[in-house]
Amino acid sequence: MITVNIDENRAEELFLKELKKRLDHLERRHTFWDMKELCRQTNMSEIFIRETFFYDPRFPKYRVGKKWLFPARECEEFLLMWLKEQPTV
Repeated sequence: MITVNIDENRAEELFLKELKKRLDHLERRHTFWDMKELCRQTNMSEIFIRETFFYDPRFPKYRVGKKWLFPARECEEFLLMWLKEQPTV
């Protein structure tokens, strides 16, 4: 007969460490978004984005040739701030 003893605290610690590592990796998959990805990430149309916050000077955007690029992490921070500023009905 084989008996296995597991230190539950150590197992949980290892699990949480690995989970954090994988979540960090997923979070860093995209450094920049283009307009199509911005629309997908926000679930908003390009027209809605342009009419609501695209021209806000705080919104992080860079024009590279004919393409707009948006730093993913900065956009997420801006969008959360912008959403909190919106009036509630």
